[in-house]
Amino acid sequence: MKRLLGLSLMVVAATAAAQDRPVPYWASIKSGKALMRTGPATTYPGTWLYMRRDLPIRVLKLHEDWRLIEDSEGTRGWMRRVLLSDTRTALVAGSSPRPVHARPDESSRVRYMVEPGVVGRIDDCGGDGWCHITIGQREGHIRVGNLWGVAPDEVVD
Repeated sequence: MKRLLGLSLMVVAATAAAQDRPVPYWASIKSGKALMRTGPATTYPGTWLYMRRDLPIRVLKLHEDWRLIEDSEGTRGWMRRVLLSDTRTALVAGSSPRPVHARPDESSRVRYMVEPGVVGRIDDCGGDGWCHITIGQREGHIRVGNLWGVAPDEVVD
């Protein structure tokens, strides 16, 4: 029992330490319900209730157990650290469907088209303008310019 408790505490500590890195950095919403507040405490009023797990956000500032975040629409507010995850996700940007290719190459076969607003998990961006994205059971490569949640020249392993 002590061993299991110790292991659980190490995992929690590792997650907390990962979110204490220099700002700004990308993260995602861990829970299916996450409340944004006007300030860094539960005494501040809630301004927005996010009901979408894995939604990418940008962490702009740290304050104890709270993070000042920004969403894809530019809305800013405070969220508790436990509601956030280091899992890299991205939102498909734009106003029309975007191609997801078989390889990180514009001339490669288009596997499928993805609608704006769809969220996928990012597991590899080489800094060459392409990211590998997984959306449900489908995967492929998409241009970084078609995403919100990855910087243009960012490398994601």
